[in-house]
Amino acid sequence: MFSGKFCVTDDLELDVLSVVVANQGALARLMRNKALHAVFQPLGDLHKATVFAHEALIRGPAGSPFQSPDILLAMASNENLLVEFELFCITTALSQWGASNQPGRLFVNISADTLVQVITHRPAGFLASLAQRYGIASRLLVFEITEHERVVDMSALCEVVKTVRASGAMLALDDFGDGRSSLRLWSEIRPDFVKIDKYFIHNISRSTENLQMVHAIKGIASVFRTQLIAEGIETAEDLRVVRDLGLPCGQGYLLGRPHREPQAEIHALALSVMQNNKVAVMPQPRATGRPAVLHNIIVVYAPSVDLNTTNDTLHALFNGYADLHAVAVVDDGRPVALVNRQHFMNRYATLYFREVNGRKPCTVLANHEPRIVELDYDVDELVGILTSQDQRYLTDGFIVTDNGRYVGLGTADQLVRSVTESRIEAARHANPLTFLPGNIPISLHIDRLLKSGTEFVACYADLNNFKPFNDYYGYWRGDEMIRVVAKLAVAHCDACVDFVGHVGGDDFLMLFQSADWQQRCNQIVADFAVQALALFDEPARQAGGIHAEDRHGVMRFFPCTTLSIGAAPVQPGEFFHSEEVANEAALAKHDAKLAGAGLFVRPRLLANA
Repeated sequence: MFSGKFCVTDDLELDVLSVVVANQGALARLMRNKALHAVFQPLGDLHKATVFAHEALIRGPAGSPFQSPDILLAMASNENLLVEFELFCITTALSQWGASNQPGRLFVNISADTLVQVITHRPAGFLASLAQRYGIASRLLVFEITEHERVVDMSALCEVVKTVRASGAMLALDDFGDGRSSLRLWSEIRPDFVKIDKYFIHNISRSTENLQMVHAIKGIASVFRTQLIAEGIETAEDLRVVRDLGLPCGQGYLLGRPHREPQAEIHALALSVMQNNKVAVMPQPRATGRPAVLHNIIVVYAPSVDLNTTNDTLHALFNGYADLHAVAVVDDGRPVALVNRQHFMNRYATLYFREVNGRKPCTVLANHEPRIVELDYDVDELVGILTSQDQRYLTDGFIVTDNGRYVGLGTADQLVRSVTESRIEAARHANPLTFLPGNIPISLHIDRLLKSGTEFVACYADLNNFKPFNDYYGYWRGDEMIRVVAKLAVAHCDACVDFVGHVGGDDFLMLFQSADWQQRCNQIVADFAVQALALFDEPARQAGGIHAEDRHGVMRFFPCTTLSIGAAPVQPGEFFHSEEVANEAALAKHDAKLAGAGLFVRPRLLANA
């Protein structure tokens, strides 16, 4: 709210002075003396690589503690001048911007409650006349709503928004995702622009979580038809990812720092990134060794019984359902026990059981600690059923629930099938041995490279004489050798522009955009030759290899394992589908294997033959 001494006129500067003239605080003195000034930070169009707007920010005298906007805000709060300070910042920014005669939009910060108070107390044409006073077209003015506190009166704000739009001005929502700018506020005011908080943009080139959050925000923006602005872009790697995500606009020190004079162009380093068609390597989900959630588990929709069901009734039920392996005992919709068919029928057939126990509750023969599985259970939880020492779970199966309510039954063989399918699907996304991207991410990245029209090189890496080594030393050392390849490939690739994927077994695919890709590949081969020797025992190292059976069962000598890399350079427009590139890389690998250890570049004439 206003301080209580605020005089409402059509002149914001006079309104502010009417309050600060009698205030003895340090900020009030700065405002009276006009010792504060605006600086302008550019906002970039990430597709056109141009400056499309500036944001006005307030600063104090150079070299003083008042340069910090946070200190100025704290002073405004202490001196009960928050509203007046906001209005002072706006009029100062408009005055300087109008004097600069610069093209493009101007973003000015204002809290929701201050915007409501300013507009509510003035005539309908106030905003247009305010902009005109400083020589600014109102259609180029963007009020950027900053929320230090929650909006007090949402309905009043919505009414004021109509007035703002009627004047031709636009609205932006600042710092979305910082905990104050809410989704409801976005939904209610439908801003033209939403700034994604810098927390989600910082280090987005290496953070899967941030990447996923920005994807989610993009979905919301699509629903509300809002233009997104990525705040806090400070590195070339983050800018490349933001651009490749399709975000239209950005802001940050990499694009340009705040200056008194507005900038006509994006900073040279940012410009070079935006004009370069290299494709960003998106951060992959963190490998945890857990293939996430098991979906579509096979459920047998079987009838259930309650706590009072007799053995005679259950016997009749089993006779009516010949394929039913078990029956769940349910109490008020929630499973409490499980009766195994074979165990029950064997006991029921014993001498005098029917006469003595026929009318007694069937729970006497039930397993009161059945395995209960939710529809969206984690795979590793379900694997515990298969590996449990209690073998009843393999014969009884398990009960399936949805939010704790009985749904049906599952069997061990169905569980094996579901877990296997889930493991295979998970491996297509991330290899469980190396945690590198699997076939699906590899194909998606190739498609992005092809779509971008950039040159790249698809390199297929494979081990020579790996099977004899694996057979001779065992799978544990074999897995370790595969991990050596993975570590070296990751170490020698540029994580921002080069992609490393694990196709499976000892096959790897590297997609290079680095100009020095040949040097990188040669270094991988050389380093592997050294590190792989450490996995052989001393006699094998002395002999230069091992004696082992070949694929035909014949004992012969195999040299120590080496690495071959087949390279297939890809020109823009040469291929249109990821499968074509993968096939070309596989042919290059075949040629590399025939040539022996090292890097083999597939000739272009041969590749196009």
